[in-house]
Amino acid sequence: MTDRLHLSHRHREMLEELFRKRVPGVDVWAYGSRVNGRSHEGSDLDLVLRGRDLEEIPVEQLESLAEALRESSIPFLVEARDWARLPASFHREIERKYVRLL
Repeated sequence: MTDRLHLSHRHREMLEELFRKRVPGVDVWAYGSRVNGRSHEGSDLDLVLRGRDLEEIPVEQLESLAEALRESSIPFLVEARDWARLPASFHREIERKYVRLL
């Protein structure tokens, strides 16, 4: 494992490539069990995408990313949400403990 997110180097590189290709220019933060220490190798990976100026990411890009994640060989569920579409209460919860992936 390459980091505290319990991601192999290979899977982290695959994720970074998908994000750069499908949603270029966004910050990607991990949160949830892989950040708070309650995960295992097969735990899902919860991510939040923070677009430029925290504006909504176009739906087409989000759909393209979701499809690419489903079709990838990454052996666990990756859930990526758009920061701008989440309630402020969820923002505060994520900001308490996250790891910047990209």
